[in-house]
Amino acid sequence: MSISVLRTADAWWVQTPVGAARIDTAATTTRDLLNDRAAIDAAVSSSDIVAVESLSLVSPVTAPCRVVAQMTNYASHVKDSGMDPETVPLTFFRKTSGSISGPHDDVIRPAHVTLLDYEVEIGLVFGREMPVGSQITAENLADYIVGLVVTNDISARDVQLPKTQFYEAKSYPTFTPVGPVLVLLDADELKRFTDLRLRLWVNGEVRQDMTVADMIYRPVETLRELTRFQRMDAGDLLLTGTPIGTAISAPPKIAEIIGSLLPPKVKWKLFFQGQAKNPKYLKDGDVVEAAIGTGDGVIDLGRQRTVVRYAR
Repeated sequence: MSISVLRTADAWWVQTPVGAARIDTAATTTRDLLNDRAAIDAAVSSSDIVAVESLSLVSPVTAPCRVVAQMTNYASHVKDSGMDPETVPLTFFRKTSGSISGPHDDVIRPAHVTLLDYEVEIGLVFGREMPVGSQITAENLADYIVGLVVTNDISARDVQLPKTQFYEAKSYPTFTPVGPVLVLLDADELKRFTDLRLRLWVNGEVRQDMTVADMIYRPVETLRELTRFQRMDAGDLLLTGTPIGTAISAPPKIAEIIGSLLPPKVKWKLFFQGQAKNPKYLKDGDVVEAAIGTGDGVIDLGRQRTVVRYAR
């Protein structure tokens, strides 16, 4: 049975049908908490309950940790980016864990950024060490992936694209809202991964709405590739890509052809002039909500709500 873990600045909690029960643990990191499973299990049956609404939630994934992310991993997003899902490779990039923020924290746009974008993603949380060379199968996946979280891969597109600089563009503080809950799953529940639906709203308008059926490289294949070169430890986080609906989209084919004939400086200047007219990029005061779960509600990663603020 899944267990939903919450975190406040000074404590860990288990969410129950009637509220939240405090976990009696000395753990200060996600990794430590996952190694204290007896305390988590004990809290499930606790009768000492408080209202979830009374808690000031922070990210259930603590920093420092490794944050790895997959690129262009949903067929709809790949097509919208002007690429072919049949040939797109399985690729990764890193984000600094200093970008992790809580599910209700403001997203701060740096003063030099003009094109701020959103990407709702399922976050896989590791429950144990995955050394380089680990043999990952469908049968042992749950030995490594202990739970799931809602994440939002906030992106500064005007930094990312001309410099092909994913690390900087996606690593500013508050650029990875996580939570509200870390849902711990058993092996049978993890098999329902493909039933999950990802949704994101901006000011109440649906921007992204897609199931994992659209995902190209799923967790077993992803971890097999990742373990060729990257060690992961308990409490580390893997973002698994986003579906169609982000603010950015590929230019029409004719514009792409013309752009390929221009010097890079001119091409990017024209491209960003066009993007500046796109109303979907995040603005000061925009409310971004993201939720992930199965249609029947059996697996529910919760709903995060963040407000965009411009740095002055």
